[in-house]
Amino acid sequence: MEYHISEPMSKISPSAIREILKYSSDPEVVPFSAGNPAPEAFPVDRIAEISARILREQPITALQYGATEGYTPLREYLQQYLKKEHNIATEGDNLIITSGAQQVMELATKSLCNIGDVVITEDPSFIGSLNSFRSIGAKLVGVPVKPDGMDMEALEQTLKANPNARFIYTIPNFQNPTGVTMSWEKRQRMYALAKQYGVLIVEDNPYGDLRFAGEPIPAIKSLDTDGLVIYCGSFSKVLAPGIRVGFAVGPTPVLQKMTVAKQGEDVHTNMWAQMITYEFLQEGFPEHLERLRDIYRKKAELMMRLCDQWLVPQGITYLPVEGGLFLWATLPDGADMPRFCTEAVRDHKVAFVPGTAFSVDPSMPCQAFRLNYSTPTDEAMIRGMEILGNFAASYLK
Repeated sequence: MEYHISEPMSKISPSAIREILKYSSDPEVVPFSAGNPAPEAFPVDRIAEISARILREQPITALQYGATEGYTPLREYLQQYLKKEHNIATEGDNLIITSGAQQVMELATKSLCNIGDVVITEDPSFIGSLNSFRSIGAKLVGVPVKPDGMDMEALEQTLKANPNARFIYTIPNFQNPTGVTMSWEKRQRMYALAKQYGVLIVEDNPYGDLRFAGEPIPAIKSLDTDGLVIYCGSFSKVLAPGIRVGFAVGPTPVLQKMTVAKQGEDVHTNMWAQMITYEFLQEGFPEHLERLRDIYRKKAELMMRLCDQWLVPQGITYLPVEGGLFLWATLPDGADMPRFCTEAVRDHKVAFVPGTAFSVDPSMPCQAFRLNYSTPTDEAMIRGMEILGNFAASYLK
């Protein structure tokens, strides 16, 4: 039988990250390619205790259907938390619980975009979001990322050239894949441009609570007096990704349509997982975040010291980070980056992700690659970076 794949899906290739992760199943491979939280960051015992209590005291609520908008106590808690911790007022907005932040991208695109409509995105950007936009048939237009965030002059030119742009997608804190953080000045400028051109902003903030250095920068959503920003967060990086609990807060008319779209996708987010998340947040969450920040501070500092020791002498540069899970490294001009990544994992058992995997147009030249420091143990990181440095010395000579 001949199968007819939809036009949007026929244009999407398998994730390069997932392809590289196949190599990572080899226990000898050093996994700089993943984006997983550190194994020691998972509060396993506490989740087990909370889960047992829920199933003992509220089993039917946990196992029954729930509202598409989400578990009411969790929604109310998040509204208070966003106002207190991030100065995000939710009056006039709606808030829904989603199956991870990834679902927010799918629902927002499905609700806002017709086939061929433009989504403006940082370039490079998170491949999962890019593929969500593509799967709905949106046209992606990339704007370069600078060390302090998206290039605002290029963004304005892009808005002028694309009057059918539906929204701007940004990861302002510790961006995946580059690790960079958008400056406050650029956040203000992005909001002003969105208002000027009548375009929404989707502000994706899965890493913001993992700041371990420097001063926090207010969310773009904190500026939102005009109903222009859909802010989304996730508990994947601060609790556990397997639980699949995220959320979105934004203009009520848009969130209402996203809720209808969610009803057609999964009816509602897992009730048991929402209840675990809510109970976890009630007690000791600030202390838990401090523990995570301490873990990632140490791992990031180790990775940057190893970059200085092994990669910088070979002409490889990287962008220092103040939070998140990733470093963005760049080979010298003229080096074949895809071949470098392939040979590193195939011949030397060190896996990381080529920068083209995060490009709006993967056919364009790219000299960069992403390194993850959260997944490998310290011992594996030290060993892997030495191997990578020695390989780079021979490859780049």
